[in-house]
Amino acid sequence: MRKFLSNIYKVNNDLLDEYISYWSEYKIPKKTIITESGKTERYIYFVKEGIQKSYYLNDGKQHIMFFAYNPSFSGVMESFLTQTPSKYYLETITDSKLLRLSYEKHIQLIKENRELETLFRKITEQFLLGIIERHHQLMAFNTETRFKYFIQRSPHLLNMVSQKDIASYLRIDATNFSKLINTVKV
Repeated sequence: MRKFLSNIYKVNNDLLDEYISYWSEYKIPKKTIITESGKTERYIYFVKEGIQKSYYLNDGKQHIMFFAYNPSFSGVMESFLTQTPSKYYLETITDSKLLRLSYEKHIQLIKENRELETLFRKITEQFLLGIIERHHQLMAFNTETRFKYFIQRSPHLLNMVSQKDIASYLRIDATNFSKLINTVKV
């Protein structure tokens, strides 16, 4: 976690060590809902091991928004940042080992330390840029191009996440996804 955060924004080592000391380990089995739609996200998570997915339901069908895996943050960020009920679910795909920090402690620490506030502004900027890039890909690219970008960015997920979940994430019909796997060179 230290290296991950330091690559985003350099914080004084002692302050970063203190900050990291407040995160606690949280183990959770696969196929467990961490955050439910309608509930407020009370923690920010950092993934040490495992994969999670965030999705919303429409007519009983999952529409996957993102996957989280090491090294990255996880959680329903909109709900965490605004402390309002989530519109989405966060669920483990595999057994997961996370670090987590409560909203209250997070706010206390960034109010007390300008460096931590800057670090989380930078993290939020990266999160926003990722959402904009994903939106662009969904709006501008055809299914094959979206698939190719996914393979370039996260090839390891092909063996760790179901084809159905990846197809949902890419907004590709599951049948067309199977055809892409068989025709596009991976």
